[in-house]
Amino acid sequence: MTAALLAAVGLPAITGTFLLLAGHRANRLAPALALTAAALTLVAAIACALAMPRLVVPFISSDGAALAVDGPGAILLPAVAAVVLLVLVFAAAEGTRPAARFHGLMLVFSAAVMVTVTATSLPALLGAWEIMGATSYALIGFHWHQPTTVPSGLVAFAVTRTADLGLYAAAGAAVAAGTGWQLDALASTDGLWLHVLAAGVLVAGLGKAAQLPFSFWLSRAMEGPSPVSALLHSAAMVAMGGYLLLRLNPLLLASGWAGPAAAWIGATTAIVLGIVALAQKDLKQLLAASTAAQLGFVVLAAGIGATAGGTSQLLAHAATKALLFLAAGAWLTAVGSKQLPALHGIGRRWPVLGASFLVGALSLAGLPPLSLWLAKDAILAVALQENPALYGAGLLGSALAAAYSAKMIAVIWARPDTQGHANMEEKLWDAEEHGTRKVPAAGTVPLVVLAASAALLGATALPGLSGPFRALLGAQAEAESSGWELVASAAIAIVVAVLVLVRGVPHLAAAGNWFGLERGAQAVFVRPMFASAALLSRLDRRLEMVVLGSGRLLDRSATASGEVDGSVQRALRAVLAGVNGLGRLARRAQTGAVADYYAATVLVCVAALVLLIVVR
Repeated sequence: MTAALLAAVGLPAITGTFLLLAGHRANRLAPALALTAAALTLVAAIACALAMPRLVVPFISSDGAALAVDGPGAILLPAVAAVVLLVLVFAAAEGTRPAARFHGLMLVFSAAVMVTVTATSLPALLGAWEIMGATSYALIGFHWHQPTTVPSGLVAFAVTRTADLGLYAAAGAAVAAGTGWQLDALASTDGLWLHVLAAGVLVAGLGKAAQLPFSFWLSRAMEGPSPVSALLHSAAMVAMGGYLLLRLNPLLLASGWAGPAAAWIGATTAIVLGIVALAQKDLKQLLAASTAAQLGFVVLAAGIGATAGGTSQLLAHAATKALLFLAAGAWLTAVGSKQLPALHGIGRRWPVLGASFLVGALSLAGLPPLSLWLAKDAILAVALQENPALYGAGLLGSALAAAYSAKMIAVIWARPDTQGHANMEEKLWDAEEHGTRKVPAAGTVPLVVLAASAALLGATALPGLSGPFRALLGAQAEAESSGWELVASAAIAIVVAVLVLVRGVPHLAAAGNWFGLERGAQAVFVRPMFASAALLSRLDRRLEMVVLGSGRLLDRSATASGEVDGSVQRALRAVLAGVNGLGRLARRAQTGAVADYYAATVLVCVAALVLLIVVR
C-alpha cells in the first residue's frame, strides 16, 4: 500500500503545483480539480490508515527521508484530509478568488501537512515544515493588495520562523550526537545533546502551536481568508505544533525538564489566552485566541505523556474550530462584518448555520456530551495523577473556555431588541466588506458534517469505549477520567456558561489588546529579524559595489594593457619590417657574379681608405 501513501502526499502536491503554475488560465477549472484531488486524497488517507504503509527515500543517508503511517498517523491523516476537503467545498461554494492561486496554495499546504503527519525522520520533517511555513505566509497574505495583509503575514512568518530555528538546532544536535535521523531514536541521545534536542523541539512546537510567548502571531493570521483560518488553525499548521510535541513526548520526558516546562506553558496559555478570548469584540479574534488556548491542552498533554487525551483533543478541536471559523467566514461574507455587535442574533437569520455554530460553541465550552468535554477530561485525568496543581490550572482553563464560548452563544443567538431597535445591528453591517446578504446552500453542507463530528468525536476519549483508540496509540496504561471528574468538569462548565449568559463578562481592556503580546513579539522577534535583514541587505549592496568597482578597475586595467600590448605589437612589426627590408637589400647583393663581388670589394676598400684619410 505504498501507492496509497504516495497518493495521499503526491496528489495534493502535484495538483496544487499545476494550479499555481497555470495561474489565471486555470481559474474556472481550479475548484473542480481541487475538490477531486482532495476527495481522492481522503480515500488514499483512509487506505493508509487501514494498511499503515511505510516509505523510505534515500536523502542525505540511505533512510534519510522516511514516511510511515503508524498509530498517530492512522488517526490524524484521514482527519486532516477530511477537513481539507470540507474547507475546499466551502471555499468553492463561497467563490474565493482568484481560484487557481487559492486552491493551489491550499493543496500544496495540505500536502506539506500530510508529510508532517507521516514523517518519521528529521529530513522529511524539516522539508515539510519549511513548505508548510512558506505556504502559510502566502495564504495569510493572500489578499496582498489590501494594506494590512502582507504586514500581518510578515509578522506571523517572522515569529514562527524564529521558533523554527529550534528544529534546526535539534537536527544539528542529533548529527553531533550521532543519534541518527529517525525521530523515534532521539530520546536515546545522551549527555548535553539530549537537552539541546529537547529545547529545540520544544521551541519549534511552541511557536507553531502559538503558545506563550509566541501566541500573538495567530491574531495577525486572521487577515487571511476565512477558509484559510479554518484550515490553518484547526487541523493543520497550529495543530502540527501540538502534534510534534505529542509525537516526541518521550524526548521531552527523557530530558527531565522539558516535559514539565511544556505542561506548565500549555496550562498557562490555556488560562492567559482564555482571558484574551473572553475580552475580544471581533469573532475571528476570539476564535484565534481560543485556538491557542485549546492547543494549550495538547501541549499540556505532551508534557505529561497523555498521548491518548492529547490526540483526542487534536481531533475534537479540528472539527470544532473548522466549523466555527467557517461559520464566521460565512457571516462575514453575508453581512460584511465579523464584529460581535454586528452579529447579534445572526444565528436566527440563518438557522442551519446558527445551529451548526451552536454545536461547535457548546463543544468548545466543554459541555457534555460533546467531544471537547471528554477530550479535555482525558488530559486532566493524567494531570491529576501527575500533579494536582496542573489539574487545577487545567480546570481553570476549561472554565474560561466555557466563558468565552458562552459569550459567543449569547451574541449569535441573542433575541431581537424589544425596544424598537431590532435592526440596530444592521447599521454595523458592511463595515469591513460589502455583504452579499446570503449564505450559499452548498456552503452549509461542510458545517453540518463538522457539527456532527464535533458532537461525536469525543467517543475516542469516552471511558470504557476508548480501548481500541488507546491501543492504536500504545497508550493503554494512561489514566482515564473517573465519573466524578467528568461530573465536576461538566458542572463547572455549566455554571460558568450560565453566569456569562445571565451576567455577561467584565470589560478587560488589557486582555482585549492581547496583553501587549504584539509589542513583545515586535521587539523580540519581528524588528530584530527585519533589522538584521536590512543590515544584511546594506552589506550586500556594499559588497555588490565593491565587486562592481573591482570589475570596472579590471576593465580599465585590461584596456590599458591592451593599449600597451598594441604599442609593443606595432613596434615589433616596425622592427620586423626593417629587418625584412635589410634582408631584401642583402639578397640583392647576392647575384652570383664574380665581377660584382670584385667591384663591391673595391668600393669597400676605397671607402675604407677615404675614411682613414678623413679621420687622420
